[in-house]
Amino acid sequence: MNRRTHCCGTVLPTLQGTTTREKPVNNLFLMLGIESWKPVLGSLLLPPVPWLLLTLVGARMLLWRRGWGWLVVLVATAGIWLSASSAVGEWLQRSMLSPPPALSGERIAALRRSMAVRPAVAIVVLGGGRESTAPEYGVASLSPLALERLRYGIWLGRQTNAPVMYSGGVGHAAQVGASEADVAADIAAREFGRPLRWTESRSRDTRENAQYAATLLRESRIEKVVLVTHGWHIPRALRAFAAASEHVGAKWEIVPAPMGLSPRVERPPLRWMPSSEGFLLVRAVVREKIGWWLGA
Repeated sequence: MNRRTHCCGTVLPTLQGTTTREKPVNNLFLMLGIESWKPVLGSLLLPPVPWLLLTLVGARMLLWRRGWGWLVVLVATAGIWLSASSAVGEWLQRSMLSPPPALSGERIAALRRSMAVRPAVAIVVLGGGRESTAPEYGVASLSPLALERLRYGIWLGRQTNAPVMYSGGVGHAAQVGASEADVAADIAAREFGRPLRWTESRSRDTRENAQYAATLLRESRIEKVVLVTHGWHIPRALRAFAAASEHVGAKWEIVPAPMGLSPRVERPPLRWMPSSEGFLLVRAVVREKIGWWLGA
């Protein structure tokens, strides 16, 4: 895959080498009319499903190859254990995705100075899911991942004086209802006291986040985009926004602003034990890699 170094020092993938190989996979889903099946098909490839299937294979092998059957069952058991540990999730994130570091205080100060000279910076927060109905509130709400991203985006907006966009519609696997961006706008204004400048409410995945956001930002003559999402999501998001900016003829400086990079389980022995945090991180990393291969 060809890569180029962007003006902010971030290495971003070019369109060459990605669209020709990966976009046809998405086009195939569209052509077959099964685009809404993408979350289901993707979930079948994520742990623990492959390990559970391997366990069944090993159990069947016990009937005619006892030694090999036990070996397969033990491998599957180890796979289930390790795919739920934080240490493995963090290693996979570093080795498979290599997210950039979090924005430093110096970088944030530079963004604030840039806004003072020429106010052409936008902070774009990528959606992370919503709850169509949160019984405790009586209305729709954001998922924990989405709320973390919104909080950091608003914090960056306060630190830099840059306007904030939230990009998120109703995902492929979600029920019809208020878009994620509309829910985020309501929370930003009422609970954080910081109204959003733009809301993009049509997108269903990362590629569409970038496509629809690019149109809005081009109309506002934005020159620098600060991209807020979780660290494991940053590589695919950067690729999508680089492609979208070229498609609309924009020459953005794309600044990655990853968050959620700190270990969720801090004590070293516990990081090798199965945990909900480790399980979610491993699934997120594997899902991102699958999404990268499929061009999502």
